[in-house]
Amino acid sequence: MNNNLEEIEMSGIRKFFNKVKKVNGAISLTLGQPDFTTPMEIKYGMIRAIEEDKTIYTDNFGIIELRNEIAKYLNIKGINYSHKDICITVGGSEALFSSFTALINKGDKVLIPTPAYPAYENIVMILGGKVVNYNLNKDFSINFEELEEIINNEKIKYMVLSYPCNPTGAILSKYEYIRLVKLIKDKNLIVISDEIYESFCYDEYYSVAMNDDIINNIIYIGGFSKMFSITGIRVGFIAAKDIFLKEIGKVHQYNVSCTNSIGQYGVLEGLKYGLYNVDKMKNDFLKRKEYVESRLKEIGIDFISPKGAFYIFPSIKKFNLTSEEFCESLLYKEKVACVPGSAFGIGGEGYIRISYCYSIAELKDALDRLENFINR
Repeated sequence: MNNNLEEIEMSGIRKFFNKVKKVNGAISLTLGQPDFTTPMEIKYGMIRAIEEDKTIYTDNFGIIELRNEIAKYLNIKGINYSHKDICITVGGSEALFSSFTALINKGDKVLIPTPAYPAYENIVMILGGKVVNYNLNKDFSINFEELEEIINNEKIKYMVLSYPCNPTGAILSKYEYIRLVKLIKDKNLIVISDEIYESFCYDEYYSVAMNDDIINNIIYIGGFSKMFSITGIRVGFIAAKDIFLKEIGKVHQYNVSCTNSIGQYGVLEGLKYGLYNVDKMKNDFLKRKEYVESRLKEIGIDFISPKGAFYIFPSIKKFNLTSEEFCESLLYKEKVACVPGSAFGIGGEGYIRISYCYSIAELKDALDRLENFINR
Protein backbone atom coordinates (compact mmCIF):
# COMPACT_ATOMS: atom_id res chain seq x y z
CA MET A 1 0.00 0.00 0.00
CA ASN A 2 1.09 3.58 -0.67
CA ASN A 3 1.87 4.97 2.79
CA ASN A 4 1.17 8.48 1.53
CA LEU A 5 -2.53 7.57 1.37
CA GLU A 6 -2.83 7.00 5.11
CA GLU A 7 -3.61 10.66 5.81
CA ILE A 8 -5.88 11.09 2.77
CA GLU A 9 -9.63 11.09 3.35
CA MET A 10 -12.63 11.45 1.08
CA SER A 11 -13.29 15.08 0.14
CA GLY A 12 -15.26 16.86 2.85
CA ILE A 13 -17.51 18.20 0.10
CA ARG A 14 -18.46 14.70 -1.07
CA LYS A 15 -18.59 13.38 2.47
CA PHE A 16 -21.24 15.90 3.41
CA PHE A 17 -23.11 15.41 0.11
CA ASN A 18 -23.36 11.69 0.94
CA LYS A 19 -24.91 12.52 4.31
CA VAL A 20 -27.57 14.58 2.55
CA LYS A 21 -28.71 11.58 0.51
CA LYS A 22 -29.74 9.86 3.74
CA VAL A 23 -31.98 12.72 4.89
CA ASN A 24 -35.40 12.63 3.22
CA GLY A 25 -36.57 16.02 1.96
CA ALA A 26 -33.18 17.68 2.41
CA ILE A 27 -32.19 20.58 0.19
CA SER A 28 -28.56 20.44 -0.80
CA LEU A 29 -26.49 23.54 -1.47
CA THR A 30 -23.30 21.49 -1.47
CA LEU A 31 -22.17 20.70 -5.01
CA GLY A 32 -20.62 23.05 -7.55
CA GLN A 33 -22.69 21.69 -10.38
CA PRO A 34 -24.55 24.24 -12.52
CA ASP A 35 -28.23 23.38 -12.94
CA PHE A 36 -28.38 24.53 -16.58
CA THR A 37 -28.93 22.10 -19.42
CA THR A 38 -26.10 21.30 -21.81
CA PRO A 39 -25.91 23.89 -24.63
CA MET A 40 -27.37 22.65 -27.92
CA GLU A 41 -24.11 23.42 -29.74
CA ILE A 42 -22.25 20.94 -27.55
CA LYS A 43 -24.96 18.30 -27.95
CA TYR A 44 -24.90 18.67 -31.73
CA GLY A 45 -21.10 18.50 -31.78
CA MET A 46 -21.10 15.24 -29.83
CA ILE A 47 -23.96 13.71 -31.81
CA ARG A 48 -22.25 14.55 -35.09
CA ALA A 49 -18.96 13.09 -33.81
CA ILE A 50 -20.75 9.81 -33.05
CA GLU A 51 -22.53 9.78 -36.41
CA GLU A 52 -19.19 10.37 -38.17
CA ASP A 53 -17.53 7.60 -36.13
CA LYS A 54 -15.12 9.98 -34.44
CA THR A 55 -14.92 7.60 -31.50
CA ILE A 56 -11.30 6.48 -31.82
CA TYR A 57 -8.19 7.65 -29.97
CA THR A 58 -7.24 11.25 -30.59
CA ASP A 59 -3.77 12.74 -30.37
CA ASN A 60 -2.53 12.40 -26.78
CA PHE A 61 -2.69 16.17 -26.41
CA GLY A 62 -6.18 16.41 -27.94
CA ILE A 63 -7.63 17.29 -31.31
CA ILE A 64 -5.77 20.15 -32.95
CA GLU A 65 -8.99 22.03 -33.77
CA LEU A 66 -9.96 22.28 -30.10
CA ARG A 67 -6.45 23.23 -29.01
CA ASN A 68 -6.49 26.03 -31.60
CA GLU A 69 -9.88 27.23 -30.37
CA ILE A 70 -8.75 27.24 -26.73
CA ALA A 71 -5.67 29.25 -27.70
CA LYS A 72 -7.90 31.81 -29.49
CA TYR A 73 -10.18 32.01 -26.44
CA LEU A 74 -7.21 32.65 -24.13
CA ASN A 75 -5.59 35.11 -26.54
CA ILE A 76 -8.73 37.28 -26.47
CA LYS A 77 -8.28 37.51 -22.70
CA GLY A 78 -4.65 38.60 -23.09
CA ILE A 79 -3.12 35.19 -22.32
CA ASN A 80 -0.58 34.26 -24.98
CA TYR A 81 -0.55 30.51 -25.48
CA SER A 82 -0.62 28.72 -28.83
CA HIS A 83 -2.10 25.30 -29.65
CA LYS A 84 1.40 23.84 -29.07
CA ASP A 85 1.14 24.90 -25.42
CA ILE A 86 -2.15 23.08 -24.75
CA CYS A 87 -3.04 19.56 -23.59
CA ILE A 88 -6.69 18.49 -23.40
CA THR A 89 -7.36 16.58 -20.17
CA VAL A 90 -10.06 14.52 -18.50
CA GLY A 91 -11.53 17.53 -16.71
CA GLY A 92 -9.70 19.98 -14.49
CA SER A 93 -9.09 17.22 -11.94
CA GLU A 94 -6.80 15.23 -14.22
CA ALA A 95 -5.15 18.47 -15.30
CA LEU A 96 -4.25 19.18 -11.67
CA PHE A 97 -3.06 15.65 -10.97
CA SER A 98 -0.94 15.39 -14.10
CA SER A 99 0.61 18.80 -13.49
CA PHE A 100 1.51 18.13 -9.86
CA THR A 101 2.84 14.67 -10.75
CA ALA A 102 5.13 16.10 -13.41
CA LEU A 103 6.53 18.69 -10.97
CA ILE A 104 6.84 17.24 -7.49
CA ASN A 105 9.59 15.10 -6.04
CA LYS A 106 9.34 13.55 -2.57
CA GLY A 107 9.67 16.24 0.08
CA ASP A 108 9.16 19.20 -2.28
CA LYS A 109 7.33 22.06 -0.61
CA VAL A 110 4.20 23.44 -2.26
CA LEU A 111 2.65 26.70 -1.12
CA ILE A 112 -1.15 26.38 -0.99
CA PRO A 113 -3.70 28.95 0.22
CA THR A 114 -6.09 28.18 3.03
CA PRO A 115 -9.02 27.97 2.65
CA ALA A 116 -8.82 26.28 -0.76
CA TYR A 117 -10.17 23.44 -2.86
CA PRO A 118 -9.11 20.30 -0.96
CA ALA A 119 -7.65 18.48 -3.96
CA TYR A 120 -4.51 20.65 -3.94
CA GLU A 121 -3.31 19.53 -0.53
CA ASN A 122 -4.34 15.91 -1.00
CA ILE A 123 -2.65 15.50 -4.39
CA VAL A 124 0.57 16.96 -3.00
CA MET A 125 0.44 14.52 -0.06
CA ILE A 126 -0.33 11.55 -2.32
CA LEU A 127 2.82 12.40 -4.28
CA GLY A 128 4.94 12.69 -1.15
CA GLY A 129 5.27 16.47 -1.27
CA LYS A 130 4.99 18.78 1.73
CA VAL A 131 2.09 21.23 2.02
CA VAL A 132 2.95 24.72 3.26
CA ASN A 133 -0.17 26.83 3.79
CA TYR A 134 -0.43 30.57 3.39
CA ASN A 135 -3.26 32.36 5.15
CA LEU A 136 -5.54 34.92 3.54
CA ASN A 137 -6.73 38.21 4.97
CA LYS A 138 -10.23 38.49 6.47
CA ASP A 139 -11.56 39.63 3.09
CA PHE A 140 -9.86 36.59 1.46
CA SER A 141 -7.24 38.74 -0.26
CA ILE A 142 -3.56 37.73 -0.18
CA ASN A 143 -1.51 38.66 2.87
CA PHE A 144 1.69 39.51 0.99
CA GLU A 145 3.78 40.20 4.09
CA GLU A 146 3.14 36.69 5.43
CA LEU A 147 3.43 35.19 1.96
CA GLU A 148 6.87 36.67 1.30
CA GLU A 149 8.09 35.66 4.75
CA ILE A 150 7.03 32.05 4.16
CA ILE A 151 8.66 31.95 0.72
CA ASN A 152 11.94 33.23 2.15
CA ASN A 153 11.97 31.02 5.26
CA GLU A 154 10.75 27.81 3.63
CA LYS A 155 12.67 28.22 0.33
CA ILE A 156 9.49 27.65 -1.66
CA LYS A 157 9.70 26.62 -5.32
CA TYR A 158 6.07 25.78 -6.15
CA MET A 159 2.90 27.76 -5.47
CA VAL A 160 -0.83 27.28 -6.11
CA LEU A 161 -3.19 30.09 -7.07
CA SER A 162 -6.94 29.64 -7.51
CA TYR A 163 -9.00 32.47 -9.00
CA PRO A 164 -11.94 32.81 -9.06
CA CYS A 165 -11.70 30.85 -5.85
CA ASN A 166 -13.55 27.82 -4.58
CA PRO A 167 -14.80 28.22 -1.81
CA THR A 168 -14.59 31.99 -1.22
CA GLY A 169 -15.57 33.42 -4.61
CA ALA A 170 -12.60 35.81 -4.42
CA ILE A 171 -10.92 36.98 -7.63
CA LEU A 172 -7.47 38.35 -8.29
CA SER A 173 -7.44 42.14 -7.99
CA LYS A 174 -5.21 44.35 -10.13
CA TYR A 175 -3.10 45.19 -7.05
CA GLU A 176 -2.62 41.50 -6.23
CA TYR A 177 -1.86 40.71 -9.87
CA ILE A 178 0.91 43.33 -10.00
CA ARG A 179 2.47 42.20 -6.71
CA LEU A 180 2.26 38.51 -7.64
CA VAL A 181 3.92 39.07 -11.01
CA LYS A 182 6.84 40.79 -9.27
CA LEU A 183 7.04 38.09 -6.60
CA ILE A 184 6.96 35.23 -9.11
CA LYS A 185 9.65 36.96 -11.17
CA ASP A 186 11.90 37.85 -8.22
CA LYS A 187 11.69 34.42 -6.57
CA ASN A 188 11.46 32.40 -9.81
CA LEU A 189 8.39 30.56 -8.48
CA ILE A 190 6.62 27.88 -10.48
CA VAL A 191 2.87 28.49 -10.24
CA ILE A 192 -0.07 26.18 -10.85
CA SER A 193 -2.93 28.59 -11.51
CA ASP A 194 -6.32 26.86 -11.28
CA GLU A 195 -8.74 29.00 -13.29
CA ILE A 196 -11.58 26.54 -13.76
CA TYR A 197 -14.12 29.26 -12.79
CA GLU A 198 -12.61 31.92 -15.07
CA SER A 199 -15.80 32.29 -17.12
CA PHE A 200 -17.79 33.31 -14.04
CA CYS A 201 -15.92 36.44 -13.00
CA TYR A 202 -18.20 39.37 -12.06
CA ASP A 203 -15.48 42.01 -12.08
CA GLU A 204 -12.38 42.66 -14.17
CA TYR A 205 -10.48 39.42 -14.73
CA TYR A 206 -6.77 39.10 -14.00
CA SER A 207 -4.54 36.06 -14.36
CA VAL A 208 -0.81 35.81 -13.73
CA ALA A 209 -0.63 34.07 -17.13
CA MET A 210 -1.38 37.46 -18.74
CA ASN A 211 2.18 38.60 -18.12
CA ASP A 212 4.56 37.40 -20.84
CA ASP A 213 7.61 37.98 -18.62
CA ILE A 214 6.57 35.13 -16.31
CA ILE A 215 4.48 32.93 -18.61
CA ASN A 216 7.25 30.30 -18.63
CA ASN A 217 6.67 29.96 -14.86
CA ILE A 218 2.91 29.39 -15.14
CA ILE A 219 0.92 26.19 -15.55
CA TYR A 220 -2.62 27.31 -16.35
CA ILE A 221 -5.49 24.92 -15.53
CA GLY A 222 -8.81 25.47 -17.31
CA GLY A 223 -11.89 23.48 -18.22
CA PHE A 224 -15.46 23.33 -19.43
CA SER A 225 -17.38 21.40 -16.74
CA LYS A 226 -18.57 24.58 -15.04
CA MET A 227 -18.34 26.88 -18.05
CA PHE A 228 -20.74 24.85 -20.21
CA SER A 229 -22.56 22.97 -17.43
CA ILE A 230 -21.17 19.61 -18.61
CA THR A 231 -19.63 18.25 -15.42
CA GLY A 232 -20.04 14.63 -16.52
CA ILE A 233 -18.42 15.06 -19.94
CA ARG A 234 -14.98 15.59 -18.32
CA VAL A 235 -13.06 17.92 -20.63
CA GLY A 236 -10.42 20.28 -19.27
CA PHE A 237 -7.03 21.54 -20.36
CA ILE A 238 -3.53 22.51 -19.32
CA ALA A 239 -1.76 25.46 -20.92
CA ALA A 240 1.99 25.66 -20.32
CA LYS A 241 5.19 26.23 -22.21
CA ASP A 242 7.22 23.30 -23.55
CA ILE A 243 9.59 23.05 -20.58
CA PHE A 244 6.63 21.83 -18.50
CA LEU A 245 4.12 20.59 -21.05
CA LYS A 246 6.31 17.86 -22.51
CA GLU A 247 6.78 16.39 -19.00
CA ILE A 248 3.11 16.80 -18.09
CA GLY A 249 2.30 15.09 -21.40
CA LYS A 250 4.15 11.96 -20.29
CA VAL A 251 2.03 11.67 -17.16
CA HIS A 252 -1.15 12.40 -19.12
CA GLN A 253 -0.29 9.80 -21.80
CA TYR A 254 0.41 6.97 -19.42
CA ASN A 255 -2.54 7.85 -17.23
CA VAL A 256 -5.42 8.35 -19.69
CA SER A 257 -3.92 8.20 -23.23
CA CYS A 258 -6.31 10.93 -24.35
CA THR A 259 -9.53 12.68 -23.40
CA ASN A 260 -12.78 11.23 -24.75
CA SER A 261 -13.13 12.15 -28.41
CA ILE A 262 -16.82 13.04 -28.58
CA GLY A 263 -16.51 15.38 -25.61
CA GLN A 264 -13.69 17.20 -27.38
CA TYR A 265 -15.78 17.68 -30.52
CA GLY A 266 -18.69 18.88 -28.42
CA VAL A 267 -16.60 21.49 -26.60
CA LEU A 268 -15.14 22.59 -29.95
CA GLU A 269 -18.63 23.51 -31.16
CA GLY A 270 -19.39 25.18 -27.85
CA LEU A 271 -16.33 27.43 -28.07
CA LYS A 272 -16.93 28.28 -31.70
CA TYR A 273 -20.67 28.93 -31.60
CA GLY A 274 -22.03 28.66 -28.06
CA LEU A 275 -20.29 31.18 -25.83
CA TYR A 276 -23.53 33.18 -25.55
CA ASN A 277 -24.75 30.36 -23.27
CA VAL A 278 -21.98 31.19 -20.82
CA ASP A 279 -23.08 34.83 -20.73
CA LYS A 280 -26.65 33.74 -19.95
CA MET A 281 -25.49 31.49 -17.13
CA LYS A 282 -23.26 34.21 -15.72
CA ASN A 283 -26.16 36.68 -15.65
CA ASP A 284 -28.33 34.15 -13.85
CA PHE A 285 -25.60 33.37 -11.32
CA LEU A 286 -25.21 37.07 -10.64
CA LYS A 287 -28.94 37.37 -9.87
CA ARG A 288 -28.77 34.35 -7.58
CA LYS A 289 -25.70 35.74 -5.83
CA GLU A 290 -27.47 39.03 -5.18
CA TYR A 291 -30.52 37.18 -3.86
CA VAL A 292 -28.45 35.03 -1.49
CA GLU A 293 -26.56 38.09 -0.25
CA SER A 294 -29.79 39.99 0.45
CA ARG A 295 -31.18 37.06 2.44
CA LEU A 296 -27.99 36.55 4.45
CA LYS A 297 -28.07 40.24 5.39
CA GLU A 298 -31.69 39.88 6.56
CA ILE A 299 -30.82 36.77 8.57
CA GLY A 300 -27.81 38.49 10.13
CA ILE A 301 -25.02 36.27 8.84
CA ASP A 302 -21.71 37.95 8.00
CA PHE A 303 -20.09 37.42 4.60
CA ILE A 304 -17.66 38.88 2.08
CA SER A 305 -19.35 39.48 -1.28
CA PRO A 306 -17.91 37.00 -3.80
CA LYS A 307 -16.75 38.36 -7.16
CA GLY A 308 -16.48 35.10 -9.03
CA ALA A 309 -17.47 31.42 -9.26
CA PHE A 310 -20.86 30.47 -7.74
CA TYR A 311 -20.10 30.11 -4.05
CA ILE A 312 -20.43 32.33 -1.02
CA PHE A 313 -18.45 31.64 2.16
CA PRO A 314 -20.27 33.22 5.13
CA SER A 315 -18.85 33.32 8.63
CA ILE A 316 -20.61 31.37 11.39
CA LYS A 317 -18.03 32.24 14.07
CA LYS A 318 -20.48 34.21 16.20
CA PHE A 319 -22.64 31.12 16.75
CA ASN A 320 -19.89 29.39 18.77
CA LEU A 321 -20.12 26.14 16.85
CA THR A 322 -17.51 24.49 14.68
CA SER A 323 -18.37 24.51 10.99
CA GLU A 324 -18.98 20.74 11.16
CA GLU A 325 -21.34 21.12 14.16
CA PHE A 326 -23.19 23.99 12.49
CA CYS A 327 -23.73 22.11 9.23
CA GLU A 328 -24.69 18.84 10.93
CA SER A 329 -27.24 20.63 13.09
CA LEU A 330 -28.63 22.58 10.13
CA LEU A 331 -28.98 19.37 8.10
CA TYR A 332 -30.76 17.33 10.75
CA LYS A 333 -32.92 20.10 12.22
CA GLU A 334 -33.94 22.01 9.09
CA LYS A 335 -32.90 19.62 6.30
CA VAL A 336 -30.57 22.06 4.57
CA ALA A 337 -27.06 21.04 3.56
CA CYS A 338 -24.07 23.38 3.24
CA VAL A 339 -20.42 22.35 3.25
CA PRO A 340 -18.46 22.90 6.49
CA GLY A 341 -15.64 25.37 5.96
CA SER A 342 -13.22 22.91 7.56
CA ALA A 343 -13.49 20.82 4.36
CA PHE A 344 -11.34 23.50 2.72
CA GLY A 345 -8.47 23.38 5.16
CA ILE A 346 -7.52 24.99 8.46
CA GLY A 347 -8.34 28.48 7.15
CA GLY A 348 -11.93 27.45 6.42
CA GLU A 349 -12.92 26.75 10.03
CA GLY A 350 -15.60 29.18 11.17
CA TYR A 351 -17.24 29.38 7.75
CA ILE A 352 -19.69 27.42 5.63
CA ARG A 353 -19.83 27.18 1.85
CA ILE A 354 -23.13 27.82 0.12
CA SER A 355 -23.35 26.95 -3.57
CA TYR A 356 -25.88 29.01 -5.52
CA CYS A 357 -26.02 26.60 -8.48
CA TYR A 358 -29.74 26.32 -7.80
CA SER A 359 -32.91 28.10 -8.84
CA ILE A 360 -34.16 31.13 -6.90
CA ALA A 361 -37.12 29.01 -5.71
CA GLU A 362 -34.78 26.35 -4.27
CA LEU A 363 -32.52 29.00 -2.76
CA LYS A 364 -35.53 30.71 -1.15
CA ASP A 365 -36.70 27.47 0.42
CA ALA A 366 -33.21 26.67 1.72
CA LEU A 367 -32.61 30.17 3.08
CA ASP A 368 -36.03 30.24 4.74
CA ARG A 369 -35.01 27.08 6.57
CA LEU A 370 -31.61 28.58 7.43
CA GLU A 371 -33.43 31.60 8.88
CA ASN A 372 -35.62 29.32 11.00
CA PHE A 373 -32.52 27.54 12.22
CA ILE A 374 -30.79 30.79 13.20
CA ASN A 375 -33.93 32.13 14.91
CA ARG A 376 -34.24 28.97 16.95
